[in-house]
Amino acid sequence: MAKAIHSMIRVLDEERSVGFYETAFGLTSAERLDFDSFTLVYLSNQEASFELELTINKGRTDPYDLGDGYGHIAFCVDDLDGEHARFVKAGLKPRDIVEFNRDGALLARFFFVQDPDGYQIEVLQRHGRFH
Repeated sequence: MAKAIHSMIRVLDEERSVGFYETAFGLTSAERLDFDSFTLVYLSNQEASFELELTINKGRTDPYDLGDGYGHIAFCVDDLDGEHARFVKAGLKPRDIVEFNRDGALLARFFFVQDPDGYQIEVLQRHGRFH
């Protein structure tokens, strides 16, 4: 069997991105690898072994083109309303909470937030298959 271990995104400003992911999701640097032309930073927290790999290409000043394909990373939390309020207070500008119901039952409650490089992140209430 294969095990998912990390997802990679390219970011412009290491400090800004590490700060965002620490404030938003409690992710801290598990390892930082510096090379001549790029740096890799692996972020994780105690919730899961899955990591977010930030790739910082040295000398890059133009924002990355994220394209027109829609993709995102998702995190689940115990208290969606509390996390949404915390994001607002921290100035992270989360979008409104959305609730999806199917056949009269709650399927998912979530909101999205955008990171400093424009990546969309879904924050889901821990519920059903999202736990």
